Amino acid sequence: MKTTITSLKNEMIAWRHHIHAHPETAFEEKNTTKFIIEKLQSFGITELYTEFAPTGVVGIIKGNKDGRWIALRADIDALDIFEENKMDYRSTIAGKMHACGHDGHTAMLLGTAKYLAEHRDFAGTVVVIFQPAEENEGGGRVMVDNGLFDRFPIEAVYGLHNQPNMKLNHFYITHGPIMASYDVFDIKITGVGAHAAAPHLGKDTILTAIQVVNALQSIVSRNADPLSSLVVSVTQIHSGDTWNVLPQQAVIRGTVRALNPRIQDMAEKRIKQIATGIATTYDAKAEVDYQRRYPATVNYAEQADIAIKAAQNVVGKDKLIIDPLPSMGAEDFAFMLQKIPGVYVWLGAGEGANLHNPAYNFNDEVLTTGVEYYVALVNQELGK
Repeated sequence: MKTTITSLKNEMIAWRHHIHAHPETAFEEKNTTKFIIEKLQSFGITELYTEFAPTGVVGIIKGNKDGRWIALRADIDALDIFEENKMDYRSTIAGKMHACGHDGHTAMLLGTAKYLAEHRDFAGTVVVIFQPAEENEGGGRVMVDNGLFDRFPIEAVYGLHNQPNMKLNHFYITHGPIMASYDVFDIKITGVGAHAAAPHLGKDTILTAIQVVNALQSIVSRNADPLSSLVVSVTQIHSGDTWNVLPQQAVIRGTVRALNPRIQDMAEKRIKQIATGIATTYDAKAEVDYQRRYPATVNYAEQADIAIKAAQNVVGKDKLIIDPLPSMGAEDFAFMLQKIPGVYVWLGAGEGANLHNPAYNFNDEVLTTGVEYYVALVNQELGK
């Protein structure tokens, strides 16, 4: 008897709990990848590829008839966070935990792979992408750069992320930007160190840094169009080692989030102008290292409509939230969307600790909903 989606639930929960207990962070997901490969092979999926990233795996599931190619993607990495949960499957690795639900995303895509391997009554090929290093290190970019979408004729890619404190089993789908770009900056201010009792003999880097931090806030309030979306956040200041010394250096670090590339360009330009200008005013020097990590995640309208139809078939029209406000968080699925059409959706997980919180835990009640959505996409896109 073939597996039904409902009957997969307990198995997916067991997979999810195993992955949760054994978290691995960016490009270190060797055991996670091994676990995924073992499961895929047990499902009868033997065409597997591991060359597109140092960790992670791509599996090929062919339907009973030839046709188009589509891809489904799940992220597999954990975060450097000490878990505070006390359940029996809590993290066994100190300082690492699945605080973003990638354990659930992985279990969900494994369940989808198992179901599709047993129900190949579709015309075409489904590529399941288990992607490493979504958190900070751009595993999606690595897989694209290593030729994932050049090797296979994939026409569209579909991604999903659980969202705690959004309505349980509701789908949030937008046409256009759904998540922001992610840039980081590192400002090194160099002055002249001096005795704290003789500040006139030095060039005060702490005073300079404080003025730079204050002025950076003017970018959002005075340089960006009030109707645009922009976040400039200083997240680190490092300087000094003792009470009686004016330090020779200070370092300011932070992040910039935007939905529009033009606003992103403006923010980078102004950060450099402000830092160097204020440093000059205080007779110091500023060096700015500005890095563009992830672009904005921008959905394709056609694939958004496809996702809406599939989600409606699963949860009904009343549980669809169309074109919600985007998030200023970021997602490296954006690199895949820069290469081929696709859509990224949110699946509400109900009340609970927020993402990246040490008390977060993925809600297992959305596992089967995610599989039903993926299967609906396949049936809709590739037919029977």
